Amino acid sequence: QLHLAESGGGLVQPGGSLRLSCAVSTLSLAKYAIGWFRQAPGKEREGVACMSQSTGTIYYADSVEGRFTILRDNANNMMNLEMNSLKPEDTALYYCALRSQIMTVERMCESTAFGFWGQGTQVTVSA
Repeated sequence: QLHLAESGGGLVQPGGSLRLSCAVSTLSLAKYAIGWFRQAPGKEREGVACMSQSTGTIYYADSVEGRFTILRDNANNMMNLEMNSLKPEDTALYYCALRSQIMTVERMCESTAFGFWGQGTQVTVSA
C-alpha cells in the first residue's frame, strides 16, 4: 500500500509564499502521475497542478498558473508544490495524490482518476 504524507502548510499573508512537500512510500515514483489538489469548505475538490509520468506534460489550474510550480524528485520519492503570490482565495486543504493510469492531457488532473491520497495539509492565506 502506498502512503503519502504532506507537509509545509500553514498561515501566510497575502502575497507570501509556501512550499508544500509530499513524501511517498514508493520506490518507483516515476511510474505515477502526480497531482496537487485542494478543497475549501463548501467547495468541490479541484486539481491545482498535475504532472504526467514524465515531466513533459504539466497542468495548472487557470487560477494558479504563473504562481504555483509542481515538482517531482523521483530519486527521493518526493513531490513538491511551490506557491508564490498567495491570495486569500488559495485558502484550502491541500492534498497530494498519485495516479497510475495514463490519461489524456485533457483529463490528466481529474481527481477521480487519482487512487492514492495523502491526508492533506492546511494552507491559510490571511492578513
